[in-house]
Amino acid sequence: MGASSVIQIALIALVALTFSIVATPLARRVALRVGVVAVPRTRDSHAAPVPLLGGAAIYVGFVAALLLLGDRAYIRELVAILVGATLVSLFGLADDHWGLRAVTKLGGQALAALVLLLGGTQIQLFPQEELNWALTVVWVVGITNAINFLDNMDGLSGGIATVAAAFFLLLAGMNEPRQVLVGAMAAALLGACVGFLRYNLNPATIFMGDTGSLFIGFILAALAIKLRFPSNVPLVTWMVPLCVLAVPIFDTCLVCTARLRRGVNPFTTAGKDHLSHRLHALGLTRREAVLTCYLIAGACGLVGVYLTQARPIEAYLVAGAFAAVGVAGILWLERVCPSGVLRQT
Repeated sequence: MGASSVIQIALIALVALTFSIVATPLARRVALRVGVVAVPRTRDSHAAPVPLLGGAAIYVGFVAALLLLGDRAYIRELVAILVGATLVSLFGLADDHWGLRAVTKLGGQALAALVLLLGGTQIQLFPQEELNWALTVVWVVGITNAINFLDNMDGLSGGIATVAAAFFLLLAGMNEPRQVLVGAMAAALLGACVGFLRYNLNPATIFMGDTGSLFIGFILAALAIKLRFPSNVPLVTWMVPLCVLAVPIFDTCLVCTARLRRGVNPFTTAGKDHLSHRLHALGLTRREAVLTCYLIAGACGLVGVYLTQARPIEAYLVAGAFAAVGVAGILWLERVCPSGVLRQT
């Protein structure tokens, strides 16, 4: 990227950060006034009701930065992404306030994915367009829910999104021709999440709620689709977003495996069977568990960066080892810490 693009990206991140820092306390007051709060349950770590709607502040910071400083050349591409992201955020807001059935939220996410397709943002991996459309919907719904699943401990989902956005920003700058839209969106998400984390790190004074987690998941899914790697072949580069988003993907696989083994629906059942909960059960404090997830996300992102320059044989060897570690991690955690409770020996 040229110097002017770097300055623009930095300003977008700064504006998003500023809006998010200012808007989060306002969102907290609104949440308390209208009663949109997270009431403590047996599986929760907070002892008193905590306001939701932090996701609204992330949304405001993200959108404001792009509208004020974004390049008008990509406005048409951005519109469909923002419409889809707004749609999932509204479904999340309704769920935070009134509660929605899982199937209703999934329907809203699928509808938002269709909006993305209509706007021309889709995976281009197969010769058959129908397969690309189906994979796009599955990817968007899957990642959106993975970030939503991950929002189970103070600072976790927002921090992992920050790490992922930073890597998407780095990858957009590394690959020519310059990917202005991806860089701008990643910078806006990075700034908005950092501003929110000021209030969401342990002990959190506000949660992002589904309003924020669904929005962030949708944006990360769209960023992964929009990112291009002209210096390498799709046979290799399709694995890069999987590495950048490895922590939420692993957490979702872990939770689904655990709940299906117990014979319960992964999407309608909640519990302390997430990666963060198990790390806490293994002896880490909640803050240490979250920071460990950050470190794992950073290491996985570095693997993704390596894959952008790897030859196919190297890439698949690394990916195979990566997948083997993931499977081994799920099996080990299920053995020593099933359902988030340390097995007694």
